[in-house]
Amino acid sequence: RAGQRTRFKAFVAIGDFNGHIGLGVKCSKEVATAIRGAIILAKLSVIPVRRGYWGNKIGKPHTVPCKVTGKCGSVVVRLIPAPRGTGIVSAPVPKKLLTMAGIDDCYTMARGKTATL
Repeated sequence: RAGQRTRFKAFVAIGDFNGHIGLGVKCSKEVATAIRGAIILAKLSVIPVRRGYWGNKIGKPHTVPCKVTGKCGSVVVRLIPAPRGTGIVSAPVPKKLLTMAGIDDCYTMARGKTATL
């Protein structure tokens, strides 16, 4: 397009499915460079995810320890503990992220313009 430089933005999420997750965002003129940079940033930003129980403390922790809320712009996301065997009740993208973090059962609730990136 006239006068505009095309740039590609890559979002990469990494997780070990056992309580750790990282997110990387990189912008570049080439797709491969953006992805490579996002992977490096995701590996550098790995954080531990607290897991807990719903009800009896039998077996390994499987859900979020308590109701938690996060906000970015107009979007408010709430994670709610769920009983064992429920699975992750969520939209496809948060479901992948929670699975990567090692959470097996969780209810989610999102408000605001969730289609924006």
